[in-house]
Amino acid sequence: MIDLNDNINLPFSLQISFNKLIERYEELAKNEDPFIEAKANRILKIQAANPILKEGFSKVSVLKEHEKDIEILLQDSFSEILSLNEIKTASVPYHNFIFNASKRFESIIESAGPDFELVIKNMPENDWYILGCTIIMSFCYNYNTNFKRPLYYEIPDANGILRIYKITYNADFMEIIATDRAPKLTQDDFDQLLDNFDNIDLWKEKFPPNSYISKGFVISNIFDVTEDQAISNIKTTLIGNNKRKDESFMVDFKKVFRSLLSITDLDVGFSIYNKEENTLMKVHDSSISSYLLKAQEAFKCENLFCHYSYEKILKEKTNFAISDVDKSFNLSEGASPQVSVLKEQGIKSAIFAPIAENGELLAVLELVSRTPKALNSINSNKLADVMPFILSAVKRSKRDEENLIQAIIQRECTSIHPSVKWKFERAARQFMQEEFDGVSNPTFNKISFEKVYPLFGQIDVKGSSDARNNATQKDLSLQLKMVERIIKTVYKTEKLPIFEQLLFQIGAYEKALKLDFKVDSEQRVTQFFKNEIEPLFKFQLKSKTYIKEDIEDYFSKIDGDLNVIYYYRKNYDDTISLINKNMSSLLDKKQIEAQAMYPHFFERYKTDGVEHNMYIGESITKEDSFSAIYLYNLRLWQLQVMCKMENVFYNKQHEYPIALDVASMVLVFNQPLSIRFRTDEKHFDVDGTYNARYEVVKKRVDKANIKGTSERITAKGKLTIVYSQKEDEMEYLQYIHFLQSKHQLGDDVEILELEDLQGVTGLKALRVNILYQNDSNKKEFYTYDDLMQAIKA
Repeated sequence: MIDLNDNINLPFSLQISFNKLIERYEELAKNEDPFIEAKANRILKIQAANPILKEGFSKVSVLKEHEKDIEILLQDSFSEILSLNEIKTASVPYHNFIFNASKRFESIIESAGPDFELVIKNMPENDWYILGCTIIMSFCYNYNTNFKRPLYYEIPDANGILRIYKITYNADFMEIIATDRAPKLTQDDFDQLLDNFDNIDLWKEKFPPNSYISKGFVISNIFDVTEDQAISNIKTTLIGNNKRKDESFMVDFKKVFRSLLSITDLDVGFSIYNKEENTLMKVHDSSISSYLLKAQEAFKCENLFCHYSYEKILKEKTNFAISDVDKSFNLSEGASPQVSVLKEQGIKSAIFAPIAENGELLAVLELVSRTPKALNSINSNKLADVMPFILSAVKRSKRDEENLIQAIIQRECTSIHPSVKWKFERAARQFMQEEFDGVSNPTFNKISFEKVYPLFGQIDVKGSSDARNNATQKDLSLQLKMVERIIKTVYKTEKLPIFEQLLFQIGAYEKALKLDFKVDSEQRVTQFFKNEIEPLFKFQLKSKTYIKEDIEDYFSKIDGDLNVIYYYRKNYDDTISLINKNMSSLLDKKQIEAQAMYPHFFERYKTDGVEHNMYIGESITKEDSFSAIYLYNLRLWQLQVMCKMENVFYNKQHEYPIALDVASMVLVFNQPLSIRFRTDEKHFDVDGTYNARYEVVKKRVDKANIKGTSERITAKGKLTIVYSQKEDEMEYLQYIHFLQSKHQLGDDVEILELEDLQGVTGLKALRVNILYQNDSNKKEFYTYDDLMQAIKA
């Protein structure tokens, strides 16, 4: 650099001048103290011989030419006595150019290394220009805008720890002079600038570059604020709600702790305290580790700490330091758990800081280093200033975790669908307001929606009751035969009447299972096994060597929880569970697409199959946007999803333990109705006597027969659409024709009448065969019979 103004973009040109300093010495030359007077005159004499020092200059070479004279001018400002302690510089303002410095500052720069470049942080480039403008406003117009910001240097020390230095400027020796190019500013100009801080072009219009002269120098007093800044950074890091989600969170966290304690290899760990189980647990965050727990998810505290450390951390809630892990390991002969786990990880010193509130432990902060004595009981006291922020973050984290748990419970157990959540929130806010206003018995407002159109559909396992009864009969019969064989063996050896009576009872049960299986048959036979057979086998016959092996084999085949043979029923239950899981998963996935078309209420239930309810209408969406086209669209979507679910079911048939069939049905209700959330049952139901007809139909229609026959209206391989109005028939025939063109439905369309239900007459149904696609060949379409033949083959 030849000139101070090289590559500088500011509203003024820069000059170094000692004019203001010399003016101060001119006053001191009149001082009554002869020593002060003599020194002032000495300074003035030097200046008189070098007028450029007062006039000002921008050439850097002048500083070199007058180096000795400038040192004398600045002797009072840079006391030699304080030079080893004070961090101080004389420099050009708004510039990194320093021409005089204390020995302490020079030492700091030297430790930073030869490649270090001194730069003022936290000031954007445009802000420098605007700062210069505000200084002109203050110097030349007495207009104070208070645009002072704290300025910092970041300088690494000899160990590589980044240290933070705050800069404060003494501008007593500065003056600002307007040139001919400086516009005359008015109050209107200042008012305009106050509302346009970010408009750099406007600032340059009012304060053109180099239109003023900045003459003089500043003395910078610099203070090491590393610890204060580290505490501030910890606070900022912890307070931000989304900080912990950032992958760099722990990296930044380690940096600020390393700055706070001046330890280059410091690492930070964390563990959560579970009061109910008296354990420390890992944080559910892959970036946060625990050096106490090592690789384990949780550990009992009584097994994790020795007695002394347990008392310090868990009882007294005070910091516990291990300054020399190897020494402590030798002294304890490896019997101290927390020392052993640190030694295994190569850690040489550590601090465990309990995070507690009102005497209740919440978590433990773990600071570790691979340097002996780096962490100790003395520097652990530095944590006192940051623990309140860590406590606050831990409390918020625990609240967030509790909220997340509650959200999961709500989603999985008592979910409120997002489409209607807004009305629940409105009612909750009203309830809170009533409580706040002191209402003696605040009430939670009724949640209801008027004039919504219902859609109901189900994919139901055909003959599920018969299938379960058949599985139950097989299990009970198998168990009776096993018992019968053992009793016969015993009766051959011991001709006791009780054994003969048991054989007669077993025979009666076997006959009843084959010929007259009733609702209570399973319970009666199960009670027989529990009350008569189990005690006999366990306590009377098991000791008999000739039958012991048979009895042990019998009990090995009994389910431990149900105390009965649970083989065929398990196959049935597993099949129903898999069907429900696959169908629900598909329905939930498709529902996301449907919600994107137009928001509506949706809920599903798992029975022996999967049922779903949907309601669509203006009152649910809360917006003036509903049109009948959205209802028609949702009805068509429902039919397509039913076809898709049928296809998925039969393509996964080979995965199920037993072969079952399903039948699909949708119910059309063309009149809008009202629904209300029933708080006692935690679900929506129709509201009012008139609307109850819909619920009656929904619960009974799938068991209804075709009028004049004993044939069920629902059938495997077919989609049944139940309705009551002629316009519904016309609408759904259009949908059927469309899906036939898409090879989702076949050509076999039936229009059927349903038998009269209790209180409901005049129902009709469209029934159409579903076309199936083989996953291995998407271009082939099968009827149900074709599909069954393919599956059996």
